[in-house]
Amino acid sequence: MLNRTLLYGLFVCLVAVPLRCTAQSRISADSENRADTGTSWSFAVSGDSRNCGDIVMPAIAREVRKDGASFYWHLGDFRAIYDFDEDFKARNPRTNILAYENAAWKDFIAEQLDPFGDLPVYLALGNHETIPPKTRLEAIQQFADWLDTPELKRQRLQDDPQAHQLTTYYHWVRAGVDFITLDNASEDQFEDPQLEWFASLISRDSKNSEIRSVVVGMHEALPDSFSSGHSMNETARGTVSGRKVYAELVDFRKQTRKNVYVLASHAHFLMENVYNTACRTNRPQDVLPGWIVGTAGAVRYRLPSDVKGSTQAKTDVYGYLLGTVLSDGRIDFQFKEVTEVNVSERTRRNYPVAFVQSCFLGNAATYSPDGPPQPPNCPK
Repeated sequence: MLNRTLLYGLFVCLVAVPLRCTAQSRISADSENRADTGTSWSFAVSGDSRNCGDIVMPAIAREVRKDGASFYWHLGDFRAIYDFDEDFKARNPRTNILAYENAAWKDFIAEQLDPFGDLPVYLALGNHETIPPKTRLEAIQQFADWLDTPELKRQRLQDDPQAHQLTTYYHWVRAGVDFITLDNASEDQFEDPQLEWFASLISRDSKNSEIRSVVVGMHEALPDSFSSGHSMNETARGTVSGRKVYAELVDFRKQTRKNVYVLASHAHFLMENVYNTACRTNRPQDVLPGWIVGTAGAVRYRLPSDVKGSTQAKTDVYGYLLGTVLSDGRIDFQFKEVTEVNVSERTRRNYPVAFVQSCFLGNAATYSPDGPPQPPNCPK
């Protein structure tokens, strides 16, 4: 039987915005049933879909739907903004930069989000969403349909009945898992209001027996990872505030014995166990399960020089993490690669064959983030 909260959400959907709510309500009902029966279910996540994202993301959408995932979570960097995305330029060869900047986010919605159809999509902001002339405020306005779904609004007001201001950090609970989206898309983050919100949320989760796992997703990896040269370590504010969030998650796991998982993108490769660095050699109990999955179409980086503590590290690949939530709340993650074979016929009709091939055979950079930080630069 559906609970009162879900029935209220269904009522809001029927009265207010039925088309966009249909999928959210269906998935919420499915998740409640899964939680009752103790069966497993899955979700998908990746980030960084600039450059060749219009080629790769429709393929990801199709494969995610085949996998039966309950939702897709995009961890930021929708379009390049500082320069033309190659896929946009290939389809609009005579465009100018002003026309591109005006159309970039609409292009992301039409070419990358619409292929998911009625499957819910959650968005985190990346640093390219705050590159001038774009701003966080404009992103909120453009992506309000994804940031303020009935599900997210209901959760926000359930947490705080006075929370009428839309923010780019939010969370939702599904079948005993609290999914938390953080915003570190600019150098001033995490700001104090977001830190206070996060600390309050984690405190509530620690007391809530129904919450068995916490999954935190954001664009830039928290400090002191294998990708420290391209993460929150790049700024003083990011280093301090990111270490605070990491320490709170470690304490939360120790005190509650609940599962904690940390997901990020920003670095354009796949990496598992990213926080198992030299900083924590003598503190293995402080290593949180972490992944970097910036593999949704962006120009692909080289791996850091030292990744020997990582259990999986790949570059020159596209794809997504498929998280399978088990009956006891644990989550198994598997990387699902997307190749040129998975490109849809619709996409192929819109681009020259040579360009599609170039996204898979090329679209690579020589840039590599720094290796893991060494003492005494580690947190105390």
